[in-house]
Amino acid sequence: MKLQKTNAMRLLDKEQIPYEVFTYAHGKEAIGGTHVAELLQQNPDQVFKTLVTIANTKEYLVFVIPVAQELDLKKCAKAANVKAVEMIHVKDINKITGYIRGGCSPIGMKKSYRTFLHESCLAFSTIMFSGGKIGYQIAMEPRKLTALIHAQTADIIK
Repeated sequence: MKLQKTNAMRLLDKEQIPYEVFTYAHGKEAIGGTHVAELLQQNPDQVFKTLVTIANTKEYLVFVIPVAQELDLKKCAKAANVKAVEMIHVKDINKITGYIRGGCSPIGMKKSYRTFLHESCLAFSTIMFSGGKIGYQIAMEPRKLTALIHAQTADIIK
């Protein structure tokens, strides 16, 4: 199967950052991150999902957390130094990020948004996250990811 390059992969190639792509079979719909971890036989603590929020300041903020965890919006607001954040509507994902639900990568969005990874990512030599398309996951060093997208790490889960 020939791999279709996504924006995320092209950006990593351009920056010469090593990464690995994993693919999984799927229908037309997005599937849950814990299911993706199962399909790829990966530790769910090392597989991350990308969530997009909007702050009370109207700024979009991106949070990347382990697939089995839930975002703590109060902790997210504190990490981003804003009063409040809430999830964006699913229908707005493409307009804001250029990606679709289930294929939203923290790399290569339409614009650069402030991004926060859950601090647990630093405990692993590699983490996995959406490759920018349903069925594609990218595995890479978390420190290289945070450096590339200028992300901060914080405690942002319940």
